[in-house]
Amino acid sequence: QVQVVESGGGLVQPGGSLRLSCTASGLTFDDYVMGWFRQARGQVREAVACINEDGGKTFYADYMKGRFTISRDNAKNTLYLQMHSLEPEDTAVYYCAAVRSDWPLSSLLATPNKWDYWGQGTQVTVSS
Repeated sequence: QVQVVESGGGLVQPGGSLRLSCTASGLTFDDYVMGWFRQARGQVREAVACINEDGGKTFYADYMKGRFTISRDNAKNTLYLQMHSLEPEDTAVYYCAAVRSDWPLSSLLATPNKWDYWGQGTQVTVSS
């Protein structure tokens, strides 16, 4: 049984930083492209970033403006999202997802329904 579990969310002040983690079990982690998506209340789910199987390639949504960094540790079956310079507009539930695919990372990030497994999400709130 595949389980994808996010952690690390919470309340942070504008301009602050936060690191999200995602652990995956029940699958061969380094066979999967991993990604982060987010959904603000009342909004559609949007892409954040994704990373290929060995961590050598990444792709980010344009609005990231270099503030977020995705990484993975295959020895720990863990995906990370380091977030800096957080803004109130970054407030959302952040979801981790996994997919086995040879599509380009840009195409995968643009196609949420292509992804195989999803976590339950972790809430990030940016507020003073």
